[in-house]
Amino acid sequence: MLKLENITLNLPEKDNLLRDVSLSINPGKLTVITGPNGGGKTSLAKIIAGLYVPTSGRIILDDEDITQMSITDRAQKGIAYAFQQPVSFKGINVRTLMGIAAGGEMSEMRMCRILEKVGLCARDYMDREMDSHLSGGEMKRIEIATVLARGAKYIVFDEPEAGIDLWSFTSLIQAFESLKDYEEVALLIISHQERILNIADEIVVIRDGNITQNGTREEVFPTLMKNNSDNYCPKGKEMF
Repeated sequence: MLKLENITLNLPEKDNLLRDVSLSINPGKLTVITGPNGGGKTSLAKIIAGLYVPTSGRIILDDEDITQMSITDRAQKGIAYAFQQPVSFKGINVRTLMGIAAGGEMSEMRMCRILEKVGLCARDYMDREMDSHLSGGEMKRIEIATVLARGAKYIVFDEPEAGIDLWSFTSLIQAFESLKDYEEVALLIISHQERILNIADEIVVIRDGNITQNGTREEVFPTLMKNNSDNYCPKGKEMF
């Protein structure tokens, strides 16, 4: 289990990015963090990854305090952070990248299983180069595959829907739904999108640096939908 206890974050350019935030993230669950822009969603994701160090509070991973650990040390402990825009690697193919992520040579059988898990045909992708010829959706699914190859237990996605088309977004949703079968993996997604919220196990709403709602999809999602309707936002679009 990953636990955040009374996390506060102040930065030179802005105080109170996060205020006394406490949260538990469990393996085998897909947790979506949502809320208005500027509310603290991405700051919370960066705190978990180790890109920011909290001003106060603690981060506990499987009973170990990792609050002061670097992003590298956290990665070795099983925490992975996926940026909005995946990195291109000119001259490196998917097969090589997967091997690097796994820390050594990887059997084709295991590589095939992982690529299939994210909705990609291994035969079509293993020898493809990681360059601009891949779509945004393909790049993001390959990034998820490399995270799984590395054996990450807690995977943080910061607005994975950014910059991809509707077809790729549909494939990404399918990949996330498939990953929910990994009982030892916790997925944490920062998103405004209704379709991503609709497949969550847990939803956390952050406004002005505070958690205002936290519960199961069945508890939180209807409230978000009602607010969406009250504010006359088109159904199927961003919730905030």
